[in-house]
Amino acid sequence: MTEEKKKKSKKKESEAAAPKAVKEEKAEPKVEAKAAEEVKEEKTEDASEKPTEERKSRKSELWGVLHIYSSKNNTILHATDLTGAETLSIQSGGMIVKSDREESSPYAAMQAASRLAEAVKEKGFTGLHILVRAPGGHQGPKYPGKGAQAAIRSISRSGLMIGRIQDVTPIPHDGCRPKGGKRGRRV
Repeated sequence: MTEEKKKKSKKKESEAAAPKAVKEEKAEPKVEAKAAEEVKEEKTEDASEKPTEERKSRKSELWGVLHIYSSKNNTILHATDLTGAETLSIQSGGMIVKSDREESSPYAAMQAASRLAEAVKEKGFTGLHILVRAPGGHQGPKYPGKGAQAAIRSISRSGLMIGRIQDVTPIPHDGCRPKGGKRGRRV
């Protein structure tokens, strides 16, 4: 019987040793997991450095809004901050040329835009979102005049970044009855 007891005790020892081995195996993945976490932390530290650099560059960028009103008679450029509360600069085609018929020309719009771009740059702005407006509304044309495209082209050449370009022409939603009668205007 002593031999049977010895065999049983050996079995118990081997069973007791086996869970230890399992425990040791479980401990090794924890070490590997810790090493993996350290690698992840290093990666996140490297990644966290990059966004701060991007944030710094974004903070150095200062954006404004350029409102372009372009009709067949004139082109008016009005630059504001993002809220629209502070005016940075105003230029128009009429400030460039002397004759009334040339106020809406692409040349006048380009010159006005280049002057406006210089004034905006002096105030530290690096980019502009552009809102283009035609007269629109009840009787006005729905398409901007000749000066709008020339002004946008001049702004892009001046070195300012251009964000969004939107058309903000007022559109009537079943307002007043248009003039001209039931059969329209007869010539």
